[in-house]
Amino acid sequence: MKKTIISRLLHSQSPPFLKPHYYRDRSLFAARNGRFLSTGSEKVDGSSKLEEAESVEFTPPKEKLLVLGGNGFVGSHICIEALAHGLDVSSLSRSGKSSLHDPWANDIVWHQGDLLSPDSLGNALNGVTSVISCVGGFGSNSYMYDINGTANINAIRAASEQGFVVWGVRMKGKGKGIGGGKLVLLLSGCAGGERRVYELRVNKYCWTPNCSWMSSGVKRFVYISAADFGLVNYLLKGYYAGKRSTETELLDKFLHGGVILRPGFIHGTRRVGSLHLPLSIIGAPLEMVLRHAKLLTQLPLIGPLFIPPVKVTSVAKVAVRAAVDPAFPSGVVDVYGILQHSQRNAA
Repeated sequence: MKKTIISRLLHSQSPPFLKPHYYRDRSLFAARNGRFLSTGSEKVDGSSKLEEAESVEFTPPKEKLLVLGGNGFVGSHICIEALAHGLDVSSLSRSGKSSLHDPWANDIVWHQGDLLSPDSLGNALNGVTSVISCVGGFGSNSYMYDINGTANINAIRAASEQGFVVWGVRMKGKGKGIGGGKLVLLLSGCAGGERRVYELRVNKYCWTPNCSWMSSGVKRFVYISAADFGLVNYLLKGYYAGKRSTETELLDKFLHGGVILRPGFIHGTRRVGSLHLPLSIIGAPLEMVLRHAKLLTQLPLIGPLFIPPVKVTSVAKVAVRAAVDPAFPSGVVDVYGILQHSQRNAA
C-alpha cells in the first residue's frame, strides 16, 4: 500500500477556498504515526507562533466494507457484489458465519453479534470505511420496531463514533500564494465518547484535491429500507416506524454520507434451508411492466400496489456503489432511482 508524505503537500500550488462550519480549538495538532497529538500553542508578541508540520508517513486506509446481516437474502448478494469490486468485506449477524457453502463465503470475515446490544459490534468496526445494513424482520409490533429501528440506530451511532475524518479546510492569516497563509485541516473525531472537531495547522499552503488521505473511520453508511405501501404501513406499524426512525438517525449522523434505499418487493432466488424459492418467476415480469407505469402509483388507496419489484442483484449493485462512491448523492433513493442507478452500473 502506498504511503503519503505530508510534507510533499506543502509545496503544491492550488490552494483550497472552502469555508465549512467549524469549531475553534486552541490545541495544535501534529501527526505522528497516523495519530494526532495535542502539542499546545505558543504566542510571541501577542501573535500565535505555529511550527510547520513535520514530514511523517501516513498510510491511507484501504476501503473496507462491513455488511450488517450479510448472510441473509439481500446481504449475501451485497457481499458477492462487494467482493467483485475488490473490497475487503466483513459481515456481522446474530448467527455469525453464513450457512452457505458457496466459495465466496470463504472470502468474508464473519462476526457474530446482536445489534440490540450496543457493545455487540466490538471489533467489527475496526478499519471499516463504509457500512451497509440489511438488518430487518417481521413479528410483533414491538419486535419489529426493535429489529428494524433500535438495532440499526445502535449501529449508526457506533459507526459515527469511529476514528477521525476530515471535516473541512480553511485558510487562516493574510497573504496569497505559497507561504502566504496558514492552512487548517478540521478533523472530526471521537475522544472519550464525545465527538469534537480539532485543528491541524501548518504555516504554508497545503493542498490536495482529495482530503481522504487524512480520513479514517466510517465515511459512508447505506441502509436498506422499504418503500411505503399505503395500508400495509398501518398493518405493520412497528416495521415501518422502525424503518423511518432509522432513516432519521442516519441522515442526522451521516448528513453527507448517508444513503437510504427504499425498494419494494425484492425478487431473485431465495434460499430457505435446502429450498430454493424462484421469486423472479413473479417478480421479473411485474418489474418489466410496472417500471413504466409510475403514474398508477398515484391512485388513491391502491396506488402503492403498482410499485415495481426490483431484482436483488440490482439492489446489491446500487448499495455497494453508494457505499464506496463519494459522488453518489446522499439521501433517499426510491425504487425508480434504484432501477436507474442499476442500469448505469450495467452500462
